[in-house]
Order: sequence, then structure tokens, then C-alpha cells
Amino acid sequence: MNEKKVILYLARKAVEKYIISGEELEINEKQLPEILKKEAGVFVTLKKDGNLRGCMGTFRPVQKNAAYEIISNAMTAAENDPRFPELRKEELTEISISVDILSEPELVNDQEQLDPQKYGILVKGGHQTGLLLPNLEGIDTVEKQLDIAKRKAGLKGSIEVDIYRFTVSRFKENE
Repeated sequence: MNEKKVILYLARKAVEKYIISGEELEINEKQLPEILKKEAGVFVTLKKDGNLRGCMGTFRPVQKNAAYEIISNAMTAAENDPRFPELRKEELTEISISVDILSEPELVNDQEQLDPQKYGILVKGGHQTGLLLPNLEGIDTVEKQLDIAKRKAGLKGSIEVDIYRFTVSRFKENE
């Protein structure tokens, strides 16, 4: 199985097993592609009819490798995204899944270093943080990307923040 298929298989099977039986997917770590053996932040996005149905992730890794990060975040996106009710068994065939594996973040000193198509951003103001993945529909300017990330963090638009950028390796079903 190629890298993309393994990544999407893990996310889909993690969601299905958790929603159907309440159990976590078990994996054979020896058979993982290299990208999944490393630690990485990961976001798992669920869509239904092209609309967001759940999205959860970790900016910095909290699991022992990216495979476990995918499994954990897939289950959380299906059950614990506060914007949506828990995914129902009947919806399993109606959702599409994408997985973003994040690069190491780097501090940005100038907004010229940002590009919402290429880089995701994390803004930090005090203890508050807001994150936005790259290449999202309708977010085509640095200003809009920063504004949304600040709002997600609960920060006022004019407040000074530290800005970090990162790239993602995006894997989508049906592509």
C-alpha cells in the first residue's frame, strides 16, 4: 500500500472502529511508511457533502508517532469537535477524510514571509493560540489568514502576536 493509501486508511478505519465499537484502532508499527514513524503534528478533517463535519488536530506531536497522532485526531474529529454532534454510524459512508501532516513550525519576523496558499499559521498572544491550515477555500490574503487565526485564539485584531508558519503534506480521499 502506498503512503497516501496507508495514511487515509488509518484515518478512516480509526473513525469507523471508534464510531461502531468505541474501540481504538490497533496497528502494526513495523509496516508503517517512514512518514508515519516520525513525530509530527497532524490534523484530520471530516467533510460531508463538501461541508466541514469535524476537524481536530495537534500542532505539536503528543503521540509517539504520526500514525498514532492520526488515529487519535481522527477519533476526536468524529466525536469531540465542539462545533458538531458526534458522527453517527449512518454518516460513515457519507464523509470524506483528509489528513494534514505538519512540518516543524518556524517563527516569522515579517508578514512578507507568509502565503496563505503555501503556509499554515499559528498565532500566539500570551497563553492564547489560534491555528489555521494553509490553502483553505476563501482565505486568499495574509491579512484574512491572520485575522481568522487571531479570532480563533480569542485575540483582538490589533494585538501584537508571535506568528509561526508551517507547511503541510495533505492527503485527501477521492483525489
